[in-house]
Amino acid sequence: MSNTLLADQNLAQLANWLMYSAIVVYLLAFIAACAEWAFGSRGPGGRTFAGSSEEQKTPVAPSRGRTRSVVVGGAPGSSTQVLAPPAAAPPEKPQAPVEDGLGAAGSSPKADLVGRIAVSLTVLALLLHVGSVLARGFAVSRPPWGNMYEFSTAFALMASIAYVGLLAARKPVRWLGVPVLFSVLLTLGLAVSVLYVDSAQLVPALHSYWLWIHVSAAIISGGVFHTAAVVSVLYLFRDRLERAVAAGREPSRAVALLGRLPSGRTLDKLAYRLTALVFPLWTFAIIAGAVWAGGAWGRYWGWDPKETWAFITWVAYAAYLHARATAGWKGRRAAVLGLVAFATFVFNYYGVNIFITGLHSYGGLPTK
Repeated sequence: MSNTLLADQNLAQLANWLMYSAIVVYLLAFIAACAEWAFGSRGPGGRTFAGSSEEQKTPVAPSRGRTRSVVVGGAPGSSTQVLAPPAAAPPEKPQAPVEDGLGAAGSSPKADLVGRIAVSLTVLALLLHVGSVLARGFAVSRPPWGNMYEFSTAFALMASIAYVGLLAARKPVRWLGVPVLFSVLLTLGLAVSVLYVDSAQLVPALHSYWLWIHVSAAIISGGVFHTAAVVSVLYLFRDRLERAVAAGREPSRAVALLGRLPSGRTLDKLAYRLTALVFPLWTFAIIAGAVWAGGAWGRYWGWDPKETWAFITWVAYAAYLHARATAGWKGRRAAVLGLVAFATFVFNYYGVNIFITGLHSYGGLPTK
């Protein structure tokens, strides 16, 4: 066995161990993030969620226009009534702005500490994750996204980077930790248990510099689309909580945990901005794929199942952005449409690669 082959095998084994280590640390970070939600589910003053504090139950102060009469001097029947100034109404307590939620940081010192630990563990897991992807790439001397296992690990990496990047930009998004880490763990667990294949060289059709350009653009787009979809799901739950509060119903303890989220309006805007930010990159990924197909197969577009579903995904996201920008769609309708668009992206990856045969059927699924 040559030294080069032995070194490649060692790198591949290192990549696997780094991936398993990253999964373990991601799991610890997820547990810590869940603990932050549990410890911070009740805010200061007994609040269970933003905008539903006890001050909402404070009796209404007497009308400020009311006056009272006072009797001064003189015998009975000859008194003089003087209108005294109206009593000053007690100052109203300012209500907590719904925009802030309780999830930007811990609502108690214990929750804040656990939240910081969760972020630190997430960063450590991200570093291990990056090391695994790089080691896999060096082991095969090519971009580390040549099969479904490698694409899944790179996709989960981009979702994690998107979350940590928002934290690095000092955005108050620690509340995203629980759903993002859960989905990252789910993706990596499926990758290492179902989709894993040993490192190997690519099929001839993939030997092109367009692999760097086309697939990396798709991975980045998918990671941000994934984060936007998570935010949309959280919006639907938060909106349900706000509707319950508006109707005067007291939410259960489990539902009140959603009070750690920002307001529904904030979540709605964030999902829209993330999608609008990455949609041009997804458009570029499709165009780059068409250019690559023209060089590899002699035609730019052939309605292959992968190409067809990539176009369907593009149309779905374009419809979402169009509905928001021109038709004024917001809230639940926009969130549902955004989730439908992400569902087409997920099917394009898992469904088309696993169940449909076409020119793109080289996902490298493990064989029995």
